[in-house]
Amino acid sequence: MSRPVRKVLLITKPETPEAQNLCGIVADYLKERGVEVLISINRRGRDGYPFEKDGSFDLVVVLGGDGTLIGVARRMRPHGTPLVSINVGRVGFLSHFSPEDWREGLDRILAGDYSVSRRMALDFRVSREGQVIHNGTVVNDLVIGRGSLARLVRLSIVYEGTVVTTLRSDGLIVSTPFGSTAYCISAGGPLVHPDLEAYCITAICPFLGRFSPLVLPTEEHLVIRVEEGGDAKLTEDGQKGFSLDTGDEVEIIRSRNDILMVSEPSSRYFNKLQAKGFLSGR
Repeated sequence: MSRPVRKVLLITKPETPEAQNLCGIVADYLKERGVEVLISINRRGRDGYPFEKDGSFDLVVVLGGDGTLIGVARRMRPHGTPLVSINVGRVGFLSHFSPEDWREGLDRILAGDYSVSRRMALDFRVSREGQVIHNGTVVNDLVIGRGSLARLVRLSIVYEGTVVTTLRSDGLIVSTPFGSTAYCISAGGPLVHPDLEAYCITAICPFLGRFSPLVLPTEEHLVIRVEEGGDAKLTEDGQKGFSLDTGDEVEIIRSRNDILMVSEPSSRYFNKLQAKGFLSGR
């Protein structure tokens, strides 16, 4: 259900003058309508914001591209505050509005004409010799891949305690439905509607064999085990990296905390798929 918007957090990327200029315009627009506005810069390498523990915002407005939105969604997820984004990036598939139509969109939100959708995230932990050595959360995807050398890694997929398969490849992508339009689709994976809850598993250049992408329910734990590949890497949402050793296990579960996003009509989702070239045909 929608709630009155009285306090808004504006988050913008620092290296784009267009985003900085637009941030000032959006802030003035909101203040003229009696909305309290706080502004923060989404700086790389920061794990949070100065007021991360403040959950009093009614809405978070993100100015940037898809990468900025993903980073903000990951950090703000514990607050349960809905996000809406204005694209000031290259692709902007995940964005709600463009620099040209944001006023109309925010007018509807301030009038209470909006709803909120839940988007799942993935929690993960890396175990080495029975000890947890790393953990985190991703919004888009986890990629387990080869490191600096052009050599294959051998990975096992374990679901419900059963080894589904073991394959040699350049790596493996485990994405959320929300993230299926990123690296997942580029590697030949499925387009999965973001309203669904599933693990989307796609192999990167599998060797001597076909590996059909898997879409699995999230009720059970998923484990990716590094069978061979001493230089393997774990990449989190394309923004963080962690080195893996042979024998390491990456356990993945559906996060208890969802991301809240201002909803869009299904027609807009499919229109964006067509406009961005994900769907083609006559």
